[in-house]
Amino acid sequence: MRAYLDWNATTPLRAEARAAMVEAMEIGGNPSSVHTEGRAAKMAMERAREQLAVALGAEGADVIFTSGTTEAAAMVLAGKGVSCAPVEHSAIKAWCAPELAVDENGIVTVPDPARATLQIANNETGVMQALPDGLASSDLTQAFGKVPMAFNWLGITAGFVSAHKLGGPKGIGALIVKKGTEVEGVIRGGGQEQGRRGGTENLIGILGFAAAATAAQKDLEAGLWDEVAARRDALEARLLDAAPDAVVAGKNSPRLPNTTCLLTSGWKGETQVMQMDLAGFAISAGSACSSGKVRASGTLQAMGFDDIVAQSAIRVSISPALGDDQVNRFADAWESAYGRWRDRNG
Repeated sequence: MRAYLDWNATTPLRAEARAAMVEAMEIGGNPSSVHTEGRAAKMAMERAREQLAVALGAEGADVIFTSGTTEAAAMVLAGKGVSCAPVEHSAIKAWCAPELAVDENGIVTVPDPARATLQIANNETGVMQALPDGLASSDLTQAFGKVPMAFNWLGITAGFVSAHKLGGPKGIGALIVKKGTEVEGVIRGGGQEQGRRGGTENLIGILGFAAAATAAQKDLEAGLWDEVAARRDALEARLLDAAPDAVVAGKNSPRLPNTTCLLTSGWKGETQVMQMDLAGFAISAGSACSSGKVRASGTLQAMGFDDIVAQSAIRVSISPALGDDQVNRFADAWESAYGRWRDRNG
């Protein structure tokens, strides 16, 4: 039986999201229409917007639905000349100068927060940042639903989230901004989303996103991610005991509860991914957006790892859906593969 340990890449669709999306399929109107069917669609969408705002701790802020974090980031960052760190996701680095200093633990220094964007959690290492006061914007995608977080107490002007990272559908996300913040959309058209994002709204995705966000917050409040953190720590201890030469990137920093970035110098991460896939386990060699590209992770290079070490990285990102048995079976498979690699390479 296969086991999915690539939660940071994307997540299975939650039952709550699926049910909400099926319900949305029965709503035939366009939210911009003024007739009864259109008003019903509009009411459903606005309820979902409020639902998402509550889950995000963003009551009173503007929630603008987008196709995902990539679009949300472009709406805020394009042409603004802000600074960022080389550990940011490529969707962020596309619009900023990756010049902020990163230490060996993955922690970023931000000298001018008002002119910078900084992720709250890294997708590859799980390293979490303490956001400085007055920060212009933050990629909240990986942290949302995994750790306690509220937009209104982060002290940022704008935040970006995607539904598919917490059990919602792909192709829907949101930009959250303080009330009254000027935003110039990159998709122009009929004036939807308060004139900030043209195009008929993806009602099916929106309702699925809101339902997934609410369910994710319930899991968080129930302590499920504390259990994940304990399982992750036990997994790391076992892997490092089996491979004393291996390193966990960012181990000395606060991290997401589910993420392990393991480096075993000389053993290609892509090779490990294929071996684990054949053994029935889905993991990654870093960001899903960078898979298949033969180059070392910019995040790991920024933390001081050389190319050979960085190219050995695998990312294991587990979830509340995985039990001890599945995690232990993965550890068994990885240890067996590591033993064969060590024997071949002395």
